[in-house]
Amino acid sequence: MTPTTTHVTHRLVPSPAGRIHLVEQGTGPLVLLVHGFPESWYSWRHQLPALAAAGYRVVAIDVRGYGRSSRPDDAAAYRLRELVADNAAVVHALGEESAVVVGHDWGSAIAANSALVRPDVFRAVGLLSVPYAPRGGPRPSEVFASMGGDEEFYVSYFQEPGRVEAEIEPDVRGWLAGFYAAFSADTMPAPEEPEPHFVARGGTLRERFPKRGLPGWLSEEDLDVYAAEFERTGMTGALNRYRGMDRDWEDLADFDGAPLTQPSLFIGGALDASTTWLADAIKAYPTTLPGLMSSHVLDGCGHWIQQERRDEVSRLLINWLDTLGS
Repeated sequence: MTPTTTHVTHRLVPSPAGRIHLVEQGTGPLVLLVHGFPESWYSWRHQLPALAAAGYRVVAIDVRGYGRSSRPDDAAAYRLRELVADNAAVVHALGEESAVVVGHDWGSAIAANSALVRPDVFRAVGLLSVPYAPRGGPRPSEVFASMGGDEEFYVSYFQEPGRVEAEIEPDVRGWLAGFYAAFSADTMPAPEEPEPHFVARGGTLRERFPKRGLPGWLSEEDLDVYAAEFERTGMTGALNRYRGMDRDWEDLADFDGAPLTQPSLFIGGALDASTTWLADAIKAYPTTLPGLMSSHVLDGCGHWIQQERRDEVSRLLINWLDTLGS
């Protein structure tokens, strides 16, 4: 564990999943941090002390299916509505009525839907790497199946139970290292190299990972933390989020095209496909995110934004939070 996380408090609180593990630091208005795939609360290790020092009660959770949080067997238990319920339960278990929610990667979608479904609990929302796009269009599995041509989009690859687990679990640490490197600014493949968002028919995603070592933001010790958790829990709980996307499309039909109206923040990486492929979603923010107070695309930054640019992201978060008040 890095020195930045030596003064945190670990807790287990009840939730609809059974329990949610969280890490807490500081006092003041509550800020809930929600990680993405394949990470854990630890991805916020730099923001926890920074936001706490700025006067906030900062709580980073292990999302359902990860770490020490509950891992239901049924893939249907990982739908967004269930994860929203977990977030609301965490806020109430901490004795609070409301919170600011901030998410990265899948955590961005979880945070956005938390604000959308429970505006009574989540008074503002910060989105990192993955822009907000309202529910709509065809069923997600149909969209993903149409991508890639002769190759298979990674989300479709992840959606079939057991398939990618068979690739990952014989060497969890090595797979994580390659996955992190594939989407980091300093180690991602060059344009002429194989695209790591796609899998050759009959191939594996690992074959697309670059051979450049660890990205600069990830130490061997950091990788050990991530690998140890997934070696202990397996990967299925984390991957079940991908397997719930069609259920989300059905569950959230009442929110088709709905804007997020709370005060909001977006931070993306200029080299991150989540930002470049979804550029139209960012352009639509005046309509879809009318409460947007601050939007930033960081030059030379990849996907793991709060770790690649830890100080800059912490500063942007604090500046935004300070404008919200308590």
